[in-house]
Amino acid sequence: MAITWKLDPTHSEIQFKVRHLMITTVTGYFKKFDVDVETVSDDFTSASRVQFTADVDSIDTNNTQRDTHLKSPDFFNAEEHGQITFAGRKYEGSGDEAQLHGDLTIRGITKPVTINVEFGGIVVDPYGQTKAGFTISGKISRKEFGLTWSAVTEAGQVVVSDDIKILGEIQLVKQG
Repeated sequence: MAITWKLDPTHSEIQFKVRHLMITTVTGYFKKFDVDVETVSDDFTSASRVQFTADVDSIDTNNTQRDTHLKSPDFFNAEEHGQITFAGRKYEGSGDEAQLHGDLTIRGITKPVTINVEFGGIVVDPYGQTKAGFTISGKISRKEFGLTWSAVTEAGQVVVSDDIKILGEIQLVKQG
């Protein structure tokens, strides 16, 4: 019998990091996202379904002008492609370290990606809920997903790097 795990949004976050002018890193978040997982047991290597969605309109880089630009057709084109999705195909690893292989879709373009997963463990919280925790990390090429906007300064510096680091803290709640 399948066990369903749902996101605990108050104890989870998804962020991305991108180099700006190749001298600093800008961090952004998706404030609205969801994760659903089905497993056969409390061992996540038995996951039969891992589904992630993020609402592009919830992007937040702590700068309204930049967020508006990121939602525009230059980047995510939120009006036509309102969600980013990831469908996990295979969770492999043992102990605390694993990799999750799946298909990431951004702007209607789907590519296979591998995400590093650090399993934090399973505990029962003070309210009797069984929770599992994960730290995820990975890197993608934004241009492979149609995020091709680019600019160069007068001195020849690239404004936005191609490599995007993805980081997340995910807490799941086992469903009764």
